[in-house]
Amino acid sequence: MSSTSKLSDPKSVIRVRNARLADVPAISEMTRRIYAGTGMIGHTESALTGQINNFPQGQFVITVDEKIVGYCATIIVDDAALKKHSWNEITGNGFGTRHDRQGSWLYGMEMCVDPEYRGYRLGQRLYNERKKLCQSLNLKGIIFGGRLPTLYKRLNKYQSVDAYVEAIKEKKVRDPVLSFQLHNGFELIGILPDYLPNDHQSMGYGMHLVWRNPKVPDEQNAKKEKRYGGRLPDTVRIGTVQFMQRKVHSFEEFIDVVAYFVDVVADYKGDFVVFPELFTLQLLSIDNREVSPSEAIEALTNYTPRFKEAMRDMAIRYNINIIGGSHPTRVESGNVENISYVFLRDGRVHQQPKIHPTPNEVYWWNIEGGTELKPIDTDCGPIGVLICYDSEFPELARHLTDQGIQILFVPFCTDERQSYLRVRYCCQARAVENQIYVVMSGNVGNLPYVSNMDIQYAQSCVLTPCDFPFARDGIAADTTPNAETVAIADLRLESLTMARNNGTVKNLRDRRHDLYHVQWRGK
Repeated sequence: MSSTSKLSDPKSVIRVRNARLADVPAISEMTRRIYAGTGMIGHTESALTGQINNFPQGQFVITVDEKIVGYCATIIVDDAALKKHSWNEITGNGFGTRHDRQGSWLYGMEMCVDPEYRGYRLGQRLYNERKKLCQSLNLKGIIFGGRLPTLYKRLNKYQSVDAYVEAIKEKKVRDPVLSFQLHNGFELIGILPDYLPNDHQSMGYGMHLVWRNPKVPDEQNAKKEKRYGGRLPDTVRIGTVQFMQRKVHSFEEFIDVVAYFVDVVADYKGDFVVFPELFTLQLLSIDNREVSPSEAIEALTNYTPRFKEAMRDMAIRYNINIIGGSHPTRVESGNVENISYVFLRDGRVHQQPKIHPTPNEVYWWNIEGGTELKPIDTDCGPIGVLICYDSEFPELARHLTDQGIQILFVPFCTDERQSYLRVRYCCQARAVENQIYVVMSGNVGNLPYVSNMDIQYAQSCVLTPCDFPFARDGIAADTTPNAETVAIADLRLESLTMARNNGTVKNLRDRRHDLYHVQWRGK
């Protein structure tokens, strides 16, 4: 038996721990293998990222010698989980966005073990971790919809799902999943039709199961304690730079100008400093001559290594996370993409390409759109970046929010007021519909010899949802239009949690997952 050899080494160690974002690719690959041939697909990396970011305390992996061989995902829900529901509805299409820290029950989204490591009761260890978590959070119990993988083979014999389930309960026949769950103290409270429509083995049915926490009486009405995942800072301080495009004489002079603003926000103990889209076009003023668009882009892409090195060094030295606006970069395919680099104060560097280049970017600079949209894990929680025009496409912000972001950064570059207002109004909409903070940073001034950068208009700002915990107009901070300056705001992430769970409206929770969702087909 192949599984016997997997743990035959006496030095092998089995561990159960919380899942980390670094585990996402391995978990995704494992779930694809596990569900191959069942009609279902494994979890995408974006869905797993959302699960971990939305409730880090509730996701577990089991490892053998650091290899991930099992995964368990949970969220907290309210009593509505005791009623009929589908997996997509209650899990937010698998992203865990229905997690409710004020809920009373732990909901089991997923439980799986690598087939090559079955036979060692690894699933039992994961169930034990779920029960420990439930008791530590003082929840009423655990609810989930279990699979019935033998149903498609035996339905003809038993004529109905109810009759077959009754035979399993009476131990006249055995199902590897339901029998195991009943043995572990779960109570079957019903059958959920169309729970997982693509689960052909279970014919779409889910077994509605409950485990009741013996430490919590059913009638408990005690005040709920604060009980959700890893603690985020009470406030996150943001500095958004309204950057003046001006002539510079050298790359070093450009970096000195940037360092000035980084220093200003760092002196105020900022966590993030944000620069505008394409603010590096200032480097084209060094030669002080008019060049063709193709020459301009080629010259800028040559600065990429020096730019990244200097900005990373700055983030470390000033102990601040830098959203490095955006910079045209020639990528491995040979195309030029408009990329926002994020320089974290621990030395890590991330990048987010612009998904939708504007018609001007395509016409003047032949810039191509990227295909990857992921949250970036920081010491202040997961963040997202959408470059200018991308903020006008609501699906992108929703995809990032599903993956757990709470702050969205939008570096932008607009030439006149109407262009600016398109971005501004869309950013305010993104803040309201996703219940997130949105930070805008734009250019002012002009670069006479640079095509498509003749004039600039900006009013950089920090936007919030529109509800009682936030500023009256949904604006935490803004700037004087067209003046070089910095706006600073303190953002309480706890206020987002309050608004999402107890707000006047609950845009995220009230989505109709039974009717629509965003399905990402890129990376």
